[in-house]
Amino acid sequence: MTQLLLPLPSHPPDPISVCLVTVDVSGSTQLVRTLPLNHYMALMTEFVQVMILSFEARGGQVLQHQGDAVLAYWTAQDTAQACAAALDAHDRAARLGLAGMLGVALRVRVGLAVGDVLTGVVGGQHSAYGLPVNYARRLCDAARPGETLACPDVAPLVGRAVGVEVHRPLNLPGFGPECRTFRLTQLQNTALDHRALPLSI
Repeated sequence: MTQLLLPLPSHPPDPISVCLVTVDVSGSTQLVRTLPLNHYMALMTEFVQVMILSFEARGGQVLQHQGDAVLAYWTAQDTAQACAAALDAHDRAARLGLAGMLGVALRVRVGLAVGDVLTGVVGGQHSAYGLPVNYARRLCDAARPGETLACPDVAPLVGRAVGVEVHRPLNLPGFGPECRTFRLTQLQNTALDHRALPLSI
């Protein structure tokens, strides 16, 4: 007889429409092979802290971080801010003080996806469930170092605030062999450009 550890909720939460952003460090396996482990841990700690502060400064909700990856979301109406944070992540990573001290050039990959998710606290951590979570992760995995890839639903939500280019179709596991994809290039709306915003950790 099957037993449930927890009962199913009698009043399940309503889904919310969000923009998910996943960012991770390119070449992290090589870094952990070449750096002393305590240096690698310190570097990843600084990277994650800077990403969290940067995302939260733009109104994002950080969901989780593990190793060299950080996941956050914005409401769909704030997709332009999510795009700004995603583009800003490249510059933030490149300017990490500890990376410079260690002689390391950090480059990141970023993926964005829009859609409905359910959110809640699981194991004491704010979590989200839905296809956009997986989609953003797949796009991040497919991006090249320094690249920010987005699903087709992102472009209509940002208008002219963010530069968007058509990317070649991608074969994304679980989503098919010809997934339409777009590349974010730069911010067009200077009001979204917070690169001068100081962050302290």
